[in-house]
Amino acid sequence: MLSESVLCLLTEDLLIRLLDKLGPDRKQWRLVCKDFLRVELVSRKSIRILRIEFLLRLLEKFCNIETLDLSLCPRIEDGVVSVLLTQGSASWTRGLRRLVLSRATGLGHVGLEILIRACPMLEAVDVSHCWGYGDREAAALSCAARLRELNMDKCLGVTDIGLAKIAVGCEKLERLSLKWCLEISDLGIDLLCKKCLDLKFLDVSYLKVTSESLRSIASLSKLEVFVMVGCSLVDDGGLRFLEKGCPLLKAIDVSRCDCVSSSGLISVITGHGDLEQLDAGYCLSELSAPLVKCLENLKQLRIIRIDGVRVSDFILQTMATNCKSLVELGLSKCVGVTNKGIIQLLSGCGNLKVLDLTCCRFMSDVAISTIADYCPNLVCLKLESCDMVTEKCLYRLGLNCSLLEELDLTDCSGVDDIALRYLSRCSKLVRLKLGLCTNISDIGLAHIACNCPNMTELDLYRCVRIGDDGLAALTSGCKRLTKLNLSYCNRITDRGLEYISQLGELSDLELRGLSNITSIGIKSVAISCQRLADLDLKHCEKIDDSGFWALAFYSQNLRQINMSYCIVSDVVLCFLMGNLKRLQDSKLVCLPKVTVNGLEVALRACCGRIKKVKLQRSLRFLLSSEMLETMHARGCKIRWD
Repeated sequence: MLSESVLCLLTEDLLIRLLDKLGPDRKQWRLVCKDFLRVELVSRKSIRILRIEFLLRLLEKFCNIETLDLSLCPRIEDGVVSVLLTQGSASWTRGLRRLVLSRATGLGHVGLEILIRACPMLEAVDVSHCWGYGDREAAALSCAARLRELNMDKCLGVTDIGLAKIAVGCEKLERLSLKWCLEISDLGIDLLCKKCLDLKFLDVSYLKVTSESLRSIASLSKLEVFVMVGCSLVDDGGLRFLEKGCPLLKAIDVSRCDCVSSSGLISVITGHGDLEQLDAGYCLSELSAPLVKCLENLKQLRIIRIDGVRVSDFILQTMATNCKSLVELGLSKCVGVTNKGIIQLLSGCGNLKVLDLTCCRFMSDVAISTIADYCPNLVCLKLESCDMVTEKCLYRLGLNCSLLEELDLTDCSGVDDIALRYLSRCSKLVRLKLGLCTNISDIGLAHIACNCPNMTELDLYRCVRIGDDGLAALTSGCKRLTKLNLSYCNRITDRGLEYISQLGELSDLELRGLSNITSIGIKSVAISCQRLADLDLKHCEKIDDSGFWALAFYSQNLRQINMSYCIVSDVVLCFLMGNLKRLQDSKLVCLPKVTVNGLEVALRACCGRIKKVKLQRSLRFLLSSEMLETMHARGCKIRWD
């Protein structure tokens, strides 16, 4: 009562500031304090809906929201939109500026248009991965005349006609992503560039456009970021159009463009001295000396990613001379990266914060130690499959790189418990990947657990010496873990899962191939890990119906589950698929105790909200065609294994 009376003396502005500082605890505070609840109702600007049954009530409560995210809410369809706008107050639509409908495959053009027209202030819409969307949905989006940002990634049915409608109706567009919209051609891009002159960001990745589209794009005087990953029909001639166009261009991504060479990139660089970011992964056979020489003209260049390119010591030395402002460098799977080359590179690039050396197998402790000595501000280091790495270089990392937050040591066989003890000095570590590091044990994991309390993501895939004692230490020290991969760590038993159940923030858990866990352990996780959204139980053959009953009853936030090769019956599978109201993606390959009829009943139980399902190929002609067609019509994509 005393705390509540004190809060009554604070102004609304101060209460809002206090609420913002509470972070993830704000929900608990507003549940027990009327003052916090009151200011939350009037001040909250964004909301993400997880369960459709609460949608109308929440929108009536939070009437001042500016961002509405429905991407995680299943069963959004035209009828739901009609109910939202006709029942109760629709005042929440008046101030809405951002609408996220990613993967809302059940919402058709009628409902989309009604929703768009009801929100006159709408400035940003995300309909990415609505793979069934076509020109009618594009026409609905064109009703948002104030639209400035639109994400249409993987809207597979949109053609030039749909894009033309958007271009005419939404002339104020500043950001547009069309990745994987495979029916769009040069004609649509040309009209877009003539109508939407304010575009600052444009992504045409994987479109079947040619160099003619780049002629049109070059006319966009305000374009700052241009992404064209996987545009295999664009060549150096297209890049030359950009040389004298797009005067404000700051970032370009030509990764996986097979017909682009160093000559085309030199054209772009020559015409854009203020370029800050260059991505050219997997499109060049080698990094040529003229191209690297040209980089010296880019005084603002901060990010280069040239994954999969052949380099040499001389090229890396030249980069050290010409690219002194670099903060991020991607050399993943580059051939020719050696200790000498890295040492020469770092002599001029000591400001690096992000460095990707994935699969640079010829580097040893010498190079990594040099990185630690020259780059004290390093935040992210990726060393996957650099199998000459040992505890010697990790000692230097722990000593000098106190700001390190992300480290990938996947398949680095030289990493052992001593290495983890040295590495644990990096107390700010948030993400750590140790998959296939078979020489680490519970002892090494305990070092990490004791000294890295901020850890949120940990990958221990096939770390076969990790067992229950290691998990005891981990769950005691790393309370903030949200993602944990323990696949094929076969020493783990139900006792280990009891420890995992103490991780209240856990959302993603991979337990694939754990042969010693049973329904007892899974039940403890289901009961305690209420935020669990993604669960992989493939090949966990000792989990029976009682374990899946527990998941169906307690894990109401599950969005993805892999049950392939598990021992579950028809009845329990049906109950699980029907009771998990937020389930959107399930893998159900080879369930030996499930009959064809049982599987069909289970699929019907979740039809209408499930968005992806993976089934055994042999069932393709055994399941009823009517049921499969219904699932497809309701936006579910079926993958056959």
